[in-house]
Amino acid sequence: MRTIVASALALAAGLLAPGAQAQAQTSPEPQKPTVVLVHGAFADSSSWNGVIAALRHDGYTVVAAPDNLRGVRVDAEVVAGVIRSIAGPVVLVGHSYGGSVISEAAEGAPNVKALVYVAAFAPEAGETALGLTGKFPGSTLGPTLAPPVPLPAGGNDLYIQQARFHDQFAADVPEADALLMAAGQRPIAEAALSEASTAPAWKHIPSWFVYGEADRNIPPAALGFMAQRAGARETVVIKGASHVVMVSHPARVAKLIERAAAVE
Repeated sequence: MRTIVASALALAAGLLAPGAQAQAQTSPEPQKPTVVLVHGAFADSSSWNGVIAALRHDGYTVVAAPDNLRGVRVDAEVVAGVIRSIAGPVVLVGHSYGGSVISEAAEGAPNVKALVYVAAFAPEAGETALGLTGKFPGSTLGPTLAPPVPLPAGGNDLYIQQARFHDQFAADVPEADALLMAAGQRPIAEAALSEASTAPAWKHIPSWFVYGEADRNIPPAALGFMAQRAGARETVVIKGASHVVMVSHPARVAKLIERAAAVE
């Protein structure tokens, strides 16, 4: 009798197994969004290395988009082209001036599901990076800038003095690493900091914010103001963190990006 029952159960399992396998094959896990990262002034895409490693470890496809630091609209057009090339949902992440860029680039991009601002500007229409920096006290960037470098077509490029880069820009990063960052910094066109934003996508796309309470480039009060104004889903303030919070705390920044990516 036991043999007959065991045989019947085995036969039933065999009959059910193909159906279960078919169900598994026709019900794949939802596609994870692609994370597009946009660096800011005085940095480059390598500033995202720690964040990229953490996101890739957790199964995300990551693209570090080029940011030429020439002007809000022209830089946003480049990033918008990257977004259009991606099939499926996108989480768009910007650092510093890159926040102004993603706010423009996401406008009219239906596949951008979330915006993440990492010590970044989230300007209203008509606002500039320079104006937002001066809206609250606390930025010490001005005196640390090197003499402007004239551009062939007019205007100037701006750099941070290498000797002052560590304390100003990356105080919580090991000094040896900050020296490499200082040498490889990308300059920003002076005009880009005074260019007014036009279409703030944070008004209709959910946003997340993270910044350091010891930021010396953008006053923390300004960052908090922008996060509150944007109705951020979550704001993370990291004690003692500098302007390059994604370099000094990549795991915490990556986790916030992943929380943004998981929200329907």
